[in-house]
Amino acid sequence: MSEVKELLPLILPIILIHVTLVILSVKHILKHPRVRIGNKWLWLFIVILIQIIGPVLYFTIGREEE
Repeated sequence: MSEVKELLPLILPIILIHVTLVILSVKHILKHPRVRIGNKWLWLFIVILIQIIGPVLYFTIGREEE
């Protein structure tokens, strides 16, 4: 139990960043009518199921420029 308490300050910011990225990318996918590569359902699948890398991939290569 003490190991968890020691690692929590390191893990918590990573979890918060990940959750924020997932929420922002899903919100962006649903709000905008088009994506650059693939379709919206494919990107929702990638963002939700491929942890950490999914939202980063969407914001780097999938997001359509406004």
